[in-house]
Amino acid sequence: MSRIRTSLLSLASVLLIAPSAFAASEADYKAALAAAEAANKQAAGLRNQWTTTASTINAAKKAAEAGDFDKAVESANEAEALAKASIFQATSEKALWKDMEIR
Repeated sequence: MSRIRTSLLSLASVLLIAPSAFAASEADYKAALAAAEAANKQAAGLRNQWTTTASTINAAKKAAEAGDFDKAVESANEAEALAKASIFQATSEKALWKDMEIR
């Protein structure tokens, strides 16, 4: 059992390290930016855009303009995560606010 666990942990660490070993391309950046902007648009539809998402998208664009696609992809992925967190917040608070209401 511990041998299997060790193998799985080794595989997991290789998978976590492997993506950083390859340089990101402009295509990687464009895909990451499109995902971030789509999530941010969905957050806007819920009227719950976070300002940090917009600034992180701008940071991704600036990094791409400078030719640093690794940083651009990292920022775009962070922006997507922020947008998804704002979507989660909006949808969960839509139902949960009733539990906080004083009765």
